[in-house]
Amino acid sequence: MNVASNGLRIPDGFLWGASTAAHQIEGNNLNSDWWQMEHSDGPIAEPSGDAADSYHRWREDMDLLAGLGFTDYRFSIEWARIEPAPGAFSRAEIAHYRRMVEGAVERGLRPMITLHHFTVPRWFAERGGWTVDGAVDLFERYVRATAPIIGTDVRHVCTLNEPNMVAVAGAVRELGAEAPPTAGLPLPDKATTDALIEAHRRARAAVRTISADIQVGWSVANQVYQALPGAEAMAAAYRWPREDVFLEAARDDDWIGVQSYTRTRIAPDGPLPPPDDAERTLTGWEYYPQALGHALRHTAQVVGDVPLIVTENGIATDDDSRRIDYTTGALQQLAAAIEDGLDVRGYLHWSALDNYEWGSYRPTFGLISVVPDTFERIPKPSAVWLGGLSRSRMLPRASS
Repeated sequence: MNVASNGLRIPDGFLWGASTAAHQIEGNNLNSDWWQMEHSDGPIAEPSGDAADSYHRWREDMDLLAGLGFTDYRFSIEWARIEPAPGAFSRAEIAHYRRMVEGAVERGLRPMITLHHFTVPRWFAERGGWTVDGAVDLFERYVRATAPIIGTDVRHVCTLNEPNMVAVAGAVRELGAEAPPTAGLPLPDKATTDALIEAHRRARAAVRTISADIQVGWSVANQVYQALPGAEAMAAAYRWPREDVFLEAARDDDWIGVQSYTRTRIAPDGPLPPPDDAERTLTGWEYYPQALGHALRHTAQVVGDVPLIVTENGIATDDDSRRIDYTTGALQQLAAAIEDGLDVRGYLHWSALDNYEWGSYRPTFGLISVVPDTFERIPKPSAVWLGGLSRSRMLPRASS
């Protein structure tokens, strides 16, 4: 992929870094619903176990990111650790995550904190999850309890990560073995969707009460629905419950997180699988770096003047040269969007580390590899390259 020698200068204050999720890197999240599912007779083939042991090795992870040249680090805090039993908040865990915030700041990394990244406490799931009466109240109570963690030194808070995927997961659980093995996504559970939107609004208000200095938003998984000729109405109808309803809910936010990996083509009768000749990643997704540009533009069209932050973008591959190529293409799209006037405030790559990808360690998204037996961290060439862009303050432009 050709890149013009004259790049686009990264705007001052632009967030430049990488993202992680607690359950995927910490290890031994014993009180979460995912840990319970991993150790049941369900469909999860590989448990998370020790993950990357980042619960104990977070200092090393932050040292690496700062040393590579990154200025920002998005990480999540784990509700199941902070509130392992209903109403019982762990002072030790709150102090642990506060040390992480302080540690990031000490290293010159601006922390973005995600309050919920897919997992919930086991007790919350056992009482029925998001759709049970009082569930939103319980989430709001947890958010208020995070005040000692996020009250100072934290500029950006993400309430919920990819609520549209949480609602899809709710639908899959309802369907069970009847879930159709088709292209695209199942129809999200409507009750879960409604509960998550209300949870976000309540959490947003709670965070603003904790500190008026915090900019609060949430992140949405953008599937880049591309209508084939004659399928425009189908694409719009298909996209609304799976994406746009969640984007609309961000209109009063301080920012919206754009998370993009690939595209979904929509025919008049529904979604299509990737083209037969398409390159596939380790997750089976189509290699399509242009998705980020489409995702940014569509999100901006829906949310209006709400600033955009790319909170996840990356590729599952064991060929790091393809990661650099993919990310180059994505960043070219980012640069073009900024030049066209979109208010993009940051780029956070997924992921900082190779980690637990919700059932398997095989899909490697990380800029930094983790040796399973020793937990040794080894930065990949892509990490050095991406950190170098931060140091140079330049985004690659596509050649004309």
